[in-house]
Amino acid sequence: MNRAQIYNRPMVFHDPDYAPDAFEVKVSELLVATPEGSDALIDESVSEVLRLLREHLRMDVVFVSEFVDGRRVFRRVDTSPESRVIEPGQSSPLEESFCQRVIDGRLPSLVRDVAALPTFRELPPTDFPLGAHLSTPIILNDGRVYGTLCCFSFAPNEQLTQRDLKKLEMSAQLTAKKINARRARDAEKAMADWSLQPQDGSARQR
Repeated sequence: MNRAQIYNRPMVFHDPDYAPDAFEVKVSELLVATPEGSDALIDESVSEVLRLLREHLRMDVVFVSEFVDGRRVFRRVDTSPESRVIEPGQSSPLEESFCQRVIDGRLPSLVRDVAALPTFRELPPTDFPLGAHLSTPIILNDGRVYGTLCCFSFAPNEQLTQRDLKKLEMSAQLTAKKINARRARDAEKAMADWSLQPQDGSARQR
């Protein structure tokens, strides 16, 4: 089983004593739903899930980032009105990000108090206070890391649990599904357009 298969398997609740909450039910329904014909790379269902995720976990910021040419580009951002410290389209060097450190294992996926980390002094500086931080990779069907889904709060949050991280991972699965669907549609369109083009010299032979 490759990395994409591991990360993108929809979560199934086998424990009879485990009751999925409303957020988990919502994301599970979206994961099994038929992809919509959306023109956006990441459609509005993902934006809705990001908002629900931020509110459910009581975080200040949640975002989807893409790794592009050594940079982390913010593609989708959801914040409370008073917490807009990043905007869609902004970017920063990937190596100077928490995202890269989570991907390569230098930073845990779930951090309740960033300042309490033994490696805190080695972390890249930020323009705003960083308390709690959760991050998980977005893995596409071909096994490539598209980027990350992250959320953070300005203050520490000792109430965060592994189940909260699972919610983040479910949301990353949904995001990957939407990106995969969009890219598949783009590839089909490109192939259709290509097949309609005349072969070299055909126009001159007529």
